[in-house]
Amino acid sequence: MTGTTTGTTWGGAGPRVLAVANQKGGVGKTTTAINLGTALAAVGERVLILDIDPQGNASTGVGVSIEARGQTMFDVLSGTTTIAKAAVQTLVPNLSIVPANADLVGLEAELIERGDRPYRLRDEIARLPSELAAMGVAPFKFVLIDCPPSLNLLTLNAMVGANAVLVPVQCEFFALEGISQLKETIDQIKGSLNPGLEIQGVVLTMHDPRVNLSKEVAAEVRAFFGPKVYETMIPRNIRVAEAPSHGKPILLYDYDCAGSQAYIRLAAEIMEREKLQPRAA
Repeated sequence: MTGTTTGTTWGGAGPRVLAVANQKGGVGKTTTAINLGTALAAVGERVLILDIDPQGNASTGVGVSIEARGQTMFDVLSGTTTIAKAAVQTLVPNLSIVPANADLVGLEAELIERGDRPYRLRDEIARLPSELAAMGVAPFKFVLIDCPPSLNLLTLNAMVGANAVLVPVQCEFFALEGISQLKETIDQIKGSLNPGLEIQGVVLTMHDPRVNLSKEVAAEVRAFFGPKVYETMIPRNIRVAEAPSHGKPILLYDYDCAGSQAYIRLAAEIMEREKLQPRAA
């Protein structure tokens, strides 16, 4: 890995870590992690995606084939390598990823006797800045963690290791099912394992303004989360759905489509919120 420092200068010693999480599947977690990461990288921010979903879809979506996943998040969390050593550069300048594969399914059994199980990812992220500095590599400004669709040990590690949670919610029936459980989980982790954890924001995905249900769900989510919901909504867009099969983020696959432009606006909105965050001196 090589690189130079670019982008906005923030305070604090480490990256801003956002866990992209929702225990429901099919809500756009991976799509959001990939395309938000790409949009942030496009404006010069150094971004790292940590793929902790055993399906490895984020890895596929940025063009890292299964054969190219020599070191993965399983190796990082089981202690045989580090994030800095496992990270690979993607097709997108400034965007790297630590890939995942099905080995992550066995992580819980691997760590069964370790007392630091909930803290494995937090501890690995904490050592990342100094290790990158020793390697002569520029630091990452953002770390995005693509979580699996469940509240298991992997998601627990993500929330313990994160500064904040970004919650994708699809504008479809049952969208709010489980949201209260997710919020309770975040509150429990905040109260016991990670006092600084917060919800950075909620992004409405698969929005179709022509459909009354989509508008009703968006209104319900905004009523539940209030100002935590981003103004930007990600539209239902066939080009966004096609992009992963080509191993490309939507900004590379079709920059001008509605989905690309939405993720660019979302990245700008997130960066504005981040400017308001207190940072360590």
